This record gives sequence, structure tokens and C-alpha cells, in this order.
Amino acid sequence: MDDKIMVNDALASVKSSLTTYANVISECANSELRTTIQQIRNNCEASQYELFTLAQSKGYYKPAIMAASQDVQQVKTQLGS
Repeated sequence: MDDKIMVNDALASVKSSLTTYANVISECANSELRTTIQQIRNNCEASQYELFTLAQSKGYYKPAIMAASQDVQQVKTQLGS
């Protein structure tokens, strides 16, 4: 198996885990457990970003074109309301 496939598989796995953590956190009534899962999620997000950076630097992953600042501001405004 080549590096590109392994990195992309790892990225997909981490993205799936992040979705699961978000669901668990939103349904967790125990505050200590919730905090623990949030910390695990934060570490997972940091790992995901490292993998993303590696994949992008090696040309394994090409993100979508960056949104214009005006578009970003419009979304912020809409979500902030």
C-alpha cells in the first residue's frame, strides 16, 4: 500500500472519529466524562491537522479553493444572527 492511500485512509478515519466524538459530547450528561471526551476530541483534531498538513505538503490532498474574505464574512454574519 502506498503512502498516499495510507494517509488518506488515516484522514478519513480521523474525520469519522471526530464526528463520533461530537455526537457523544452533545449527548453526554456526565460533566467529567464530557470534559474527558472533549479533551480526546481536541487531541484528535490536532492529529487530523498534522495529517492534513502532511498530505497537502506531499500533494496527496488538495483542498477546495479558498473562499473570498467577503464570502467568509457573510457566512459569519449569517451564523452570528
